[in-house]
Amino acid sequence: MLSGQLGRRLFPMAGRVCLSRGSAGSGAFGPVEAAIRTKLEQALNPEVLELRNESSGHAVPPGSETHFRVAVVSSRFEGLSPLQRHRLVHAALSEELAGPVHALAIQARTPAQWRENPQLDASPPCLGGSKKTRTP
Repeated sequence: MLSGQLGRRLFPMAGRVCLSRGSAGSGAFGPVEAAIRTKLEQALNPEVLELRNESSGHAVPPGSETHFRVAVVSSRFEGLSPLQRHRLVHAALSEELAGPVHALAIQARTPAQWRENPQLDASPPCLGGSKKTRTP
């Protein structure tokens, strides 16, 4: 799922689970990550919220908060298409997406879908904006 160097933090959310995996492993959240977490909790009341700051895997300064991957598990997604689910996430994070967040990978699932596959997908390695494959 994730490499051993990534930090892992669990937070109770009124009987729900919030798992954050930061790339820095420092145990501290940056302001953008904290805002994303708060806004998704308020808008979607998720049963599970996994958030990973993947900025360190991209050509950005250390400590950046520009690239994120999120898994949101909410009963609010019942009966909605993937596009409708993503729109709900985008609406909750409109301020962050208009400003500091450059990339947001979203896994928006119902509780039943999460039980079938309770994992946050891995992102492919960054190629530095060039579409070329990296050579060792």
